[in-house]
Amino acid sequence: MNVNNLMVQAKALSKTYGDGTAVHALENVSLTIAAGEILAIQGPSGSGKSTLLNLIGTLDHPTSGKVWVNGLDLSDLKGNALADFRRANIGFIFQLFNLVPSLTALENVQLPLLPYWRKLDFNLEDRSRELLEQIGIEKRQHHLPSQLSGGEQQRVAIARALVNHPKIILADEPTGNLDSESGAEIIWLLRQLNQALDLTVVIATHDTAITHQVDRVIHMQDGKFLGTL
Repeated sequence: MNVNNLMVQAKALSKTYGDGTAVHALENVSLTIAAGEILAIQGPSGSGKSTLLNLIGTLDHPTSGKVWVNGLDLSDLKGNALADFRRANIGFIFQLFNLVPSLTALENVQLPLLPYWRKLDFNLEDRSRELLEQIGIEKRQHHLPSQLSGGEQQRVAIARALVNHPKIILADEPTGNLDSESGAEIIWLLRQLNQALDLTVVIATHDTAITHQVDRVIHMQDGKFLGTL
């Protein structure tokens, strides 16, 4: 892990929803994440861990506080500039995989960058095939999601998250829809990719079994940090 450089810095983040009865999803949360670190944010549903991921990933905006990613203040980015930053720097993995049912594994991996393929400095199809090979399911590249197991679908989703050469992977409950064995394999894969590609990986999870496979664990409850292991 490269501990000399910060990939993420969040300062006094708060997020409140609702105009009537306010819901405080995050309350005055601050943290730093080193480049190359693999971090788990653990807590029950409603603890604020997914909200924190969404703020880091620019899918949502804080009510107050700031986030810096790779030294850039995200509050300085608006509109297309924000979308371009997200596409160039961040890969997302979701609990429900979010694969398009009518597309093959290979096509799903390519999908996020298809609108921009003319601007890419690499061959998108070649890159997608290489990623499916790297995660061990190249023989399933022409299968539809319905023809894949849950673990295989999540591997496709991981390849899709990597297709843009991101600096950060944000994984929201990546094992939540998997059995314990498949879930353990996915966390192991993320650990291997973290080490091989020097990726910064942030995992929001309620699964306590992954503690020994990450560099650091932060516990959350009711929108606040409880402590760090």
